[in-house]
Amino acid sequence: MNKQDTTYLDQLEAEAIYILREVAGQFEKPALLFSGGKDSITLVRLAEKAFRPGKFPFPLVHIDTGHNFPETITYRDNMISRIGEKLIVGYVQDSIDQGKVIEQTGKNASRNALQTVTLLDTIAENKFDACIGGARRDEEKARAKERIFSVRDEFGQWDPKRQRPELWNIYNGRIHKGENVRVFPISNWTELDVWNYIRREKIELPSIYFAHEREVITRNGQLMAAAEFLNMDHEDHIERKNVRFRTVGDMTCTAAVESHADQIDDIIEEIKFSKISERGARMDDKVSEAAMEDRKKGGYF
Repeated sequence: MNKQDTTYLDQLEAEAIYILREVAGQFEKPALLFSGGKDSITLVRLAEKAFRPGKFPFPLVHIDTGHNFPETITYRDNMISRIGEKLIVGYVQDSIDQGKVIEQTGKNASRNALQTVTLLDTIAENKFDACIGGARRDEEKARAKERIFSVRDEFGQWDPKRQRPELWNIYNGRIHKGENVRVFPISNWTELDVWNYIRREKIELPSIYFAHEREVITRNGQLMAAAEFLNMDHEDHIERKNVRFRTVGDMTCTAAVESHADQIDDIIEEIKFSKISERGARMDDKVSEAAMEDRKKGGYF
């Protein structure tokens, strides 16, 4: 990486740290939404730079669907042990048991959409007024028009009429009681920026981001990790392939890509020549043309 690239990452880092400190200064009970994916892991590193040697002014919040990759949960627990910060976990299974959501059935059943209810319940229970997330504008068209400070109503829903102009780097976090704000400090980053930053900072990631041999099935034209949650039947043929995952979600909705990139440099080169976005491997985004937009309006991110 040349000097110009390093300066460019410094600028992105400085902007994100500034936003994190704005959240700490403007809100009473913020939280950092942690998925175990590379973007939220990057946010943790940025929070360390923003607030160390002190403690984070917010807990980490993970919504556990019960269908996570085991590697993600192992990474999460090890990371929390290392950084010594508070972790709050909301369980989708609890929402199912309480009758608040109904679990999908069939071969393509997923709990991904159900986690919105669990997330909103966790926000209300803990009275969080701001939730920091790792969404980026380059990921998907519904995220491309998102503000850095995204105001949500008392039901956690997104309304375009409530969004405020963000002139220069002035962010307005003023909200009414019951409302909350979703904050996206790395909104202006790209997938390649995140990987370059991970390489520069030597950030450890869950192993599924790197090429490895795994049992997979082909479903709807996508390679899916063979797992009990996929409701496999006699039509599903299990193969062993070298794959990696560009994004981390539930095992039921996150497809793999065939790859031999087992080092960060190889992954960065692979991304440079990729013709689809990382969200192109997310089955939950393909339910309809406006799938992400609909979930955003409901409070998904």
